[in-house]
Amino acid sequence: MKAIVIEEFGSAEQLKEVDMPKPSIKEHQVLIEVRAFSINAIDWKRRSGKMGGNLPLVLGGDVAGIISEVGANVTDLKIGDRVFANAARTYAEFTKARAEVTVKIPDNLSFEEAASIPLIGQTAWESLVEQGHLQAGDKVLIHAGAGGVGSLAIQIAKHFNAYVAATASEKNREFLIALGVDRFIDYKNEDFEQVLTDFDLVLDLIGGETQEKSFSVLKKGGRLISLVQEPDQKKANSLGITGTHFSMSPTGERLKELTELLAYGAIKPIVTQTYAFTEEDLRKAHEQIEAGHTRGKLVVKVN
Repeated sequence: MKAIVIEEFGSAEQLKEVDMPKPSIKEHQVLIEVRAFSINAIDWKRRSGKMGGNLPLVLGGDVAGIISEVGANVTDLKIGDRVFANAARTYAEFTKARAEVTVKIPDNLSFEEAASIPLIGQTAWESLVEQGHLQAGDKVLIHAGAGGVGSLAIQIAKHFNAYVAATASEKNREFLIALGVDRFIDYKNEDFEQVLTDFDLVLDLIGGETQEKSFSVLKKGGRLISLVQEPDQKKANSLGITGTHFSMSPTGERLKELTELLAYGAIKPIVTQTYAFTEEDLRKAHEQIEAGHTRGKLVVKVN
């Protein structure tokens, strides 16, 4: 099968097309004929060597496609099912996934739309609902609201009837308002910490100075959830705030919850650019995601 791998850590030029055997599956796994996969920030970080790993390495974290083989212990999925999944090594024509985190695609979604969801969807849901204990009526600040996680987190928060403020650049104002944002903040020209107070929850996707300033917008008992760095626990304790840093671990239950919301349109995938499954296009996609400021998700169409 065709796959795109890295044989050395470095720039996007390290992404190279190779031929390799199809993966073999275990009794609790499925083999997926890949129709689309998405590009995530973690991909370029792994490619550049920031996260280590054994070479050669096939990147990727989520996938959509058609089941071509099922393991002996898999009972709720069958060959031919349209599915999306949290999986590794998805830059390939075939990939394997645990059946537990493989779910049938709702009829209203394309393969490309479905491929954009598993990693960011699970991340946004765990951040807000499980780690952040989001409740109806909460006031929520989402940093980097136009990105993959941020744009889906906005939709999830609005589904829970939260009041949502979000930071982004001015060019994304109308985009975020259309997603339901109640208070848009152009981070280049407005200091969020000067205009927001008494918030219940902050989702920090930036870290550094942005995280430091976020403490001041939270009320006592508020929650600061970060995907990028550990909050200052001493400061959090002194303010009566909970500070949490975590890495998402996918679950089937969470993916099924997201699938239900997608099926009736409570949340919608945001695919802003689609690439071909070639060395050249994968390199372009990596350069785009590495540059930052990408709206929504970048997706690669395989077949």
